Amino acid sequence: MPLSSFAHSILSWLRAGYPEGLPPADYIPLFALLGTQVTDEDLHAIADELTSESDPQSAAAIKKAITDVTNVQPNEYDVARVRARLAAGGWPLARPDQFSTGTA
Repeated sequence: MPLSSFAHSILSWLRAGYPEGLPPADYIPLFALLGTQVTDEDLHAIADELTSESDPQSAAAIKKAITDVTNVQPNEYDVARVRARLAAGGWPLARPDQFSTGTA
């Protein structure tokens, strides 16, 4: 599935926010955040791109996270942590001032 320019921008922000790669604990909160900001088509295109860059185990976890996000509500701490991490990478959709990550 081809990436829209918006989805491509999101991938760039993700790479800036997670230069060492996306940790598995962040999959569900990330896709929960993305699901509120992008179309389902873009969400799946982003997931496809991330899975193509990942090892098979990570790719399977990413695909599972997409499915889980519709069935599992991530906790607020995880969402705030991921939102703050993305904001540090230049993510314009994240507003870390609205959330506390519990760190100083």
